[in-house]
Amino acid sequence: MALTSPYPDVEIPNLSVPEFVLAAGKERPDAPALIDGLKGDVITHGQLSAYVERVAANLHARGLRKGDVVAVFCPNTPWYPVVFHGIAAAGCVMSPINSLYTPEEIAFQLKDSGAKTLITISLFMDRAAAAVEKSPVDEIVVLDGMEGHANLFDLLGADAPAVQVDIDPADDLVTLPYSSGTTGLPKGVMLTHRNLVANVAQTRALIDLQEEERIIAVLPFFHIYGLTVLMNQGLQWGATVVTLPRFDLEDFLRTIQEYKITRAFVAPPILVAFAKHPLIDQYDLSSLRSILSGAAPLDEQLALAVEQRLRKGADTGVTVAQGYGMTELSPVSHTTPDEGHEPPGAEGYQVPKGSVGFAIPNTECRLVDPSTGKDAAEGERGELWIRGPQVMKGYLNNEKATAETVDADGWLHTGDVAVVDEHGCYTVVDRVKELIKYKGYQVAPAELEAVLLGHPDVADAAVIGVPDKESGEELPKAFVVRAPGSELSEDAVMAFMAEKVAPHKKIRFVEFIDAVPKSAAGKILRKDLKARA
Repeated sequence: MALTSPYPDVEIPNLSVPEFVLAAGKERPDAPALIDGLKGDVITHGQLSAYVERVAANLHARGLRKGDVVAVFCPNTPWYPVVFHGIAAAGCVMSPINSLYTPEEIAFQLKDSGAKTLITISLFMDRAAAAVEKSPVDEIVVLDGMEGHANLFDLLGADAPAVQVDIDPADDLVTLPYSSGTTGLPKGVMLTHRNLVANVAQTRALIDLQEEERIIAVLPFFHIYGLTVLMNQGLQWGATVVTLPRFDLEDFLRTIQEYKITRAFVAPPILVAFAKHPLIDQYDLSSLRSILSGAAPLDEQLALAVEQRLRKGADTGVTVAQGYGMTELSPVSHTTPDEGHEPPGAEGYQVPKGSVGFAIPNTECRLVDPSTGKDAAEGERGELWIRGPQVMKGYLNNEKATAETVDADGWLHTGDVAVVDEHGCYTVVDRVKELIKYKGYQVAPAELEAVLLGHPDVADAAVIGVPDKESGEELPKAFVVRAPGSELSEDAVMAFMAEKVAPHKKIRFVEFIDAVPKSAAGKILRKDLKARA
């Protein structure tokens, strides 16, 4: 049975991404749109629109045409949105490359996407050049300058004639991020202008938007979370987006204090620091009103711990909540509304901290029993399926993977297991592929990780299933990062867990590590842990 969003549908403007996102700048052209959190450089909304027009013109003058792919291999800077929207306004497709990628991974994406141009920075040129040797492109643009290559000033040149490209928002691609999807090797996710416009428009109903909204952008723009939620959503609001090229706790806290950040969109590892790191108490974070977590499951107790800590000395409380999405959903399908923006009939309802909130407008959901393929019974967990205007067009040159992910009726099978309550509020409990099967029980790693993080001597943790040769089943194994100065033992970890969870969920093995491997978006890289287990 399809479960519709409790919010009424919203209108999806039939516009290209730049037309929709940059429109807010016309009302406040002199207001800051982007600030470099390290250097303090500012781009106003009016300047942003002018720069985007120039980038589009100069890309066209360099021979790029509608549908051509431009790969972007850069950290977060105020110029990233300029480049993205310039590419989009030229009718081209931006394929963002993970800043941590090796030359081999970059080369794969360049070849698979058919990129004609690569835009990068000098710091990344060693890897970029090595990748281009394997998968050649027509041109490399080095934004901050390098001999023999075009640079940012070439993209902003005044001589190229302006271009107007006829874009069909429903059909034409705007970005081609790479994702492993629910399984397998990275695949190009084809997202149209309509996908991204829809996703920003869909979330607006849940936001208590204030005039001087300031958003800290430390999650990478190369990830769809950063690209849509931090960058495009923030700019479309007419807000100020303050960029940081990487996560450094001191820089992050100083930027919140200095620029009076009102909203932070983060991943759970940053919230672990908020809850446990002594540096937090040295900064004035009272401007923060909302912290929204995504990209990986957020534990209820962690969210409450952060709220409690940040409320000390603050005039008003900060709300810590979470949303849900994936690259193939542009990325948002569910999120927690700001106070006063609950759906009709749920006014005043407190969304549980462990949940991902409500399905956003124009979104349908199903919960399906993975073993039977039938809708789960009321109150039962099932694989979350989603249908709406934010669902991708498909995987590039991969009809088989597309058909395995999006069925003939348009339902995207997320691979995540969820449950919904009577108010229409969803909680994601784990991944279908990551559940540990033990004596007929399904054990969710995310649940055990949340319990482990409740130990004062545990700075971080991850759990996987490891094969048991005798039974042929899987046993939970914990990888634990000790808190500084801790001498926590393996036996102590197992004893702690045995007191907190049912017998079938007990941790059977413990390994201490220096850091839990995670993607740039904060997802635990379980495949890396399985490789060393």
